[in-house]
Amino acid sequence: GQTLGRVAARRRAQNGTMVVKYDKCAFSEFNIFPGHGMKFVRRDGTPLMVITRKCKSLMNQRKKPAKLTWTQRWRIMHKKGLAETSGKKKTRRVVKVQRAIVGTSADEIKKLRNQKPELRSAAREAALKEVKTRSKEKKAEKVKSKSSASAKQPKQMKQKGGKGSKMKGSQR
Repeated sequence: GQTLGRVAARRRAQNGTMVVKYDKCAFSEFNIFPGHGMKFVRRDGTPLMVITRKCKSLMNQRKKPAKLTWTQRWRIMHKKGLAETSGKKKTRRVVKVQRAIVGTSADEIKKLRNQKPELRSAAREAALKEVKTRSKEKKAEKVKSKSSASAKQPKQMKQKGGKGSKMKGSQR
């Protein structure tokens, strides 16, 4: 018995700290050291350690510890006091990667990006001119086809009135 006590005392002297067993408050999650707090036993037999009357009262009123700013649960939920324990996580730099689009490859897109604005605008104007000439040609073809079709077929008279030529009223 005595030798074990001496060994434990020697260990304490070496570490410089004494190991103390403590419980956590069932409501506030504060540390409850020996000789403090109250043990509260529920109907189902689960023992709960509570640090103060205030905690016991609030627990009996079925208050949520997460809604009270002084409890550890609230501090955890709202990320308070974490700065001392660990440094901020470094955010990774986002590197933009150019992906290929269906018709063109990534290299072609890079070339277009690096082009001078004058070249780009000139290419755009050339493309617009080409589109305009095509549309003019199509209109000219349509006009020709209409004129040739109208020359071949004589115009037919259209009937006025909806759903055939039936007259309204008693005439049938």
